[in-house]
Amino acid sequence: MINKLGFLLALAREKHFGRAAEACDVTQPTLSAGIKQLEAELGVRLVQRGSRFQGLTPEGERVLTWARRIVADDRGLRQDVDAMRRGLVGHLRIAAIPTALPMVQSLTTPYRAQHPGVHFTIQSMSSIEMLRHFETLDVDAGLTYIDNEPLGRVTVVPLYRERYRLLTAPDAPLGHRRSVTWAEVGKVPLCLLTPDMQNRRIIDRLLQGAGVKVSPTLESNSMIALFAHVRTGKWASVMPAKLAATLGLPETVRSIPIQEPDAAHTIGLVVPHHGPMTPLTAALVKTAESVAPAIAADE
Repeated sequence: MINKLGFLLALAREKHFGRAAEACDVTQPTLSAGIKQLEAELGVRLVQRGSRFQGLTPEGERVLTWARRIVADDRGLRQDVDAMRRGLVGHLRIAAIPTALPMVQSLTTPYRAQHPGVHFTIQSMSSIEMLRHFETLDVDAGLTYIDNEPLGRVTVVPLYRERYRLLTAPDAPLGHRRSVTWAEVGKVPLCLLTPDMQNRRIIDRLLQGAGVKVSPTLESNSMIALFAHVRTGKWASVMPAKLAATLGLPETVRSIPIQEPDAAHTIGLVVPHHGPMTPLTAALVKTAESVAPAIAADE
């Protein structure tokens, strides 16, 4: 039944029989047959069918909730037994909001030193996308804000406080300043993350609180794209101090603290609750707890 529940999870995620079959590495007839067998075993219709996938029935939505729990427990069980036989091995999938992406290495590098049999997939995504991927079991853990928007049921390890800088050219109107206010930042043509990113929503709120209407000259969902524009010396942006320091600033860019108010938000590791924590994610939490003091001290 586990495989059939996995088919249902894939179909709910992909909303397309062909893509779900591809994600499960089976043929479409095999996936369709597996779901029909699951319906027969449970005695209820799970999928609304037509010429294409039309959604899950109310019974299907209920079974989906159980499927997530059962499949997560099955994965955890297999990891636990495997860890007892061979030590920690397997695949750990970590998501990170764009502003925290460079900090993932602070966790993965010491983790790999302790557990070389584990390999990683790192994905950049918005905080909302991250929570959705937690639900579909496609992400094991994430780096995101832990004190700004609801996270649901997660285990949290605080890592550091995100503080903000104006990145601008030395010869720009504010380029000579030692610090600036949010009201002053709002008068500068900015390139910022897109509104679906939580960092952008934080910046919008801070600028609006300073009485400024937010109207960026350029938007992107990539911090690298924003930084590439800033490096030309012809653009300005608001970025976290740690991110700016990690990317490295050329002579054409100054990083100026933004004050009044001196805003900050906490970035942390979050691990979703799907029953007992797997050995891989438990080791990641342990790693985060061990490195957090050093990361915070480096602010």
